[in-house]
Amino acid sequence: MKNENCMIEAKLYTVKYDADTVSHLVPDEESCKKCISKACQTVCPANVYEWNDTENRLIVNFENCLECGACKIACEKHTLGWQYPKGTKGVTFKQG
Repeated sequence: MKNENCMIEAKLYTVKYDADTVSHLVPDEESCKKCISKACQTVCPANVYEWNDTENRLIVNFENCLECGACKIACEKHTLGWQYPKGTKGVTFKQG
C-alpha cells in the first residue's frame, strides 16, 4: 500500500489548481461530530479531509479537491454540502 500511496502523491503534483477563496465543500459540523466512519477521509484521493481530535472538528483543505465527488457519496450522514467551484476556479487536468 505504501508504494501505491507514493504513486498517487506523485500524480497529484501534476494537477493544476486555481483555488477559490471560499470552500465549495461545506460539511455540517454537528453531523461530522456524530459520524463514526469518517469515510470522507478514506475515500478522498487528495487527502482533503482531516479529523482534528483536539478541536473535535473536520478540517477541509478544499484547495486540494479533485472534484471527483467521492466524499459526497461516501458521507454516511449525507450532510456534506458539495458543489463545483465557481467560475474558472478549481482543478484543471492535463489535456492530451
